[in-house]
Amino acid sequence: MTLRTRTLGTTGPQVSALGLGCMGMSPMYGDVDREESIATIHAALEAGVTLLDTGDFYAMGHNEMLIGEALRTAPAARREQALLSVKFGALRGPGGEWSGYDGRPAAVKNFAAYSLQRLGVDHIDVYRIARLDPDVPIEETVGAIAELIEQGHVRHVGLSEVGADTIRRAAATAPVSDLQIEYALISRGIEEEVLPTTRELGISITAYGVLSRGLISGHFSADRQLAANDFRAHSPRFQDGNLQHNLNLVEALRKIAEQKGVTVAQIAIAWVLAQGEDIVPLVGARTRERLTESLGALDVVLDADDLRAIEDAVPADAAAGERYPAAQMTHLGSK
Repeated sequence: MTLRTRTLGTTGPQVSALGLGCMGMSPMYGDVDREESIATIHAALEAGVTLLDTGDFYAMGHNEMLIGEALRTAPAARREQALLSVKFGALRGPGGEWSGYDGRPAAVKNFAAYSLQRLGVDHIDVYRIARLDPDVPIEETVGAIAELIEQGHVRHVGLSEVGADTIRRAAATAPVSDLQIEYALISRGIEEEVLPTTRELGISITAYGVLSRGLISGHFSADRQLAANDFRAHSPRFQDGNLQHNLNLVEALRKIAEQKGVTVAQIAIAWVLAQGEDIVPLVGARTRERLTESLGALDVVLDADDLRAIEDAVPADAAAGERYPAAQMTHLGSK
């Protein structure tokens, strides 16, 4: 199957209009089903999804090895169509604790060597530091990726969760294909400075969190019990006092979705798709059922009246709570 495509920036690859974010297939949102995860990756490739996104620190390499297994066991034609987007740089301890970021050139090349081995590939299509290392100029980090490109180990430079000034400095160092950053109906901070900057420079957005970690999927309920190893158990938007407010927004969105004959998740993803051809949403489907639902968003057509109704139901600043706990918000170079 072939899905419609979009191009990552003026220098990047052509990819499917929806990508698959694989983080949730590692224990970030509670326990996972390895067989179903691999089946979901296979189903995504079969459906025409070409962009797979991961991070070397997702469960300390687990996610990359999972993708590597899925690629090894996929039909050759499907395996060859896969484009891998990899984040690096986040430091973790044996107990899973986070301990900062490392963007030194030697570390960049070290991270890449391990990722190539775990993924079982000879190159990474888009490589990006997960968060800016405050002790290393972005020019040095991007310069190291550019060297990996010269050596054939990487194809394109990407960025993640950085602000307008850092984007400009990075783009002056080497061509940048895309910025990966959270963007959803209830996470619209990039619209003020970041999005105008990327558009000026010909850099695309790969938008993660388009369903706000399931919060605006239409499937999350106020009485749901989250496991201790579920990121959302510590996320401000899922806390008492904020959760019900945010779920009220979902119910307002549900009314519009029902009028269109689609699901809440589909209309939320379709809204992101409608924001521009330079935006590629990453859907974090962990099962084939959720993947099928997400892909259905590609068939949802939103006209001006639809977009106005959606934004009236869920205004830009309507969400209660920050998108990360306070300690993690300090690592963001963007809003």
